[in-house]
Amino acid sequence: MTRQQNTPEIYLSMPHPCSYLPGRTATTLFVDPRHILNDEEFGRFMSSGFRRSGDLVYRPHCQDCQACVPVRVPVRDFRPTRSQRRNFRRNEALSVIDRPAVFSREHFDLYRRYQASRHRGEGMDDPDPAKYMNFLIGQGLDTRFYEIRDSYRLLAVAVVDHLPDGLSAVYTFYDPMETARGLGVYSVLWEIEQTRQLRLPYLYLGYWIRESRKMAYKTAFRPIEAYVGGRWQRLIG
Repeated sequence: MTRQQNTPEIYLSMPHPCSYLPGRTATTLFVDPRHILNDEEFGRFMSSGFRRSGDLVYRPHCQDCQACVPVRVPVRDFRPTRSQRRNFRRNEALSVIDRPAVFSREHFDLYRRYQASRHRGEGMDDPDPAKYMNFLIGQGLDTRFYEIRDSYRLLAVAVVDHLPDGLSAVYTFYDPMETARGLGVYSVLWEIEQTRQLRLPYLYLGYWIRESRKMAYKTAFRPIEAYVGGRWQRLIG
């Protein structure tokens, strides 16, 4: 692309195995990693369908596949389902504590238990604290670690980026022994309410992939908007 003053270059990766759908090949647009984005720049990329993993700000750009659809919840219009209301009531006694984005052994131990249970052998089950932090933190960004606790222990951590127009759910990990609580759903419900409390319009949830079971849950939060054809529009069906 043509360089404009203070505008980071955008590059296209070489073809590589798709991270989401086995057996497929992907290509990815990514922001020049040498350019440290400020909040305004990062917000513009997020509102254009990009996503963050560590310092890498990227968007799938595959010639023959459009399976990865950026989605966000317009929180003012969100209406929880009956199941979501039950989830919120079940967890309403939990505390959510705002923590800075710094290394915590307690967080890391929970992350390792979560990965060993949910993603064993997938590459994220790694005991290296530096890789853990490099995955969750981006330079110069307003990232928070929200602890979800009961009276006795840490149950979950929701990693969230603060944007000019909303919050972005980066990653959530939780106690794999507490599946009955539905902590993944609860964290999204809490993030929606937190976005609303901050008087911001959107909670960004990353990519929805119809064919991926791990990504399919995102469309349970309605209404939801998808970035399709260069604009955000309500996702139907």
